[in-house]
Amino acid sequence: MHWTLEQALTQREKLRHNGQTLVFTNGHFDLLHVGHLDYLEKARALGDALFVGLNGDASTAHLKGTGRPIVPAVERARLLAALRVVDAVIIFEDVTAHQLIQALQPDIYVKGGDYANKPLPERAAVEAYGGHVQLIDYLPNHSTTQLIEKIKAL
Repeated sequence: MHWTLEQALTQREKLRHNGQTLVFTNGHFDLLHVGHLDYLEKARALGDALFVGLNGDASTAHLKGTGRPIVPAVERARLLAALRVVDAVIIFEDVTAHQLIQALQPDIYVKGGDYANKPLPERAAVEAYGGHVQLIDYLPNHSTTQLIEKIKAL
């Protein structure tokens, strides 16, 4: 199950009222694998709640190309929401999570370590309200692209 932005905002206000830290990340999470789980566990360890912005089908196709996503957004959301480290999943169709970040204003915004050497489109939005950007290294040799290539090779 995934939440609407309105539901997420209600929960965000409860966290803020209780002085709890919201961690937010976003991505495609197509073909959920242990690399995703490792990343989400590390993200969740940084705060009291973890909200995940999930690229919808149209934005995933736009960003990842033909044939993607492999798993529809509502199914990816259900899988993510079932993980005990994930408190909320919000599907969005924008190319970046900029609007979600402006609305939720998470205390910590997490992205993969691959953004250490490339521009992070959401960084300015996070820093504008005083949030913190945290990069987390990926588990080596665990990616959806590698998994797809392995399946194709069978």
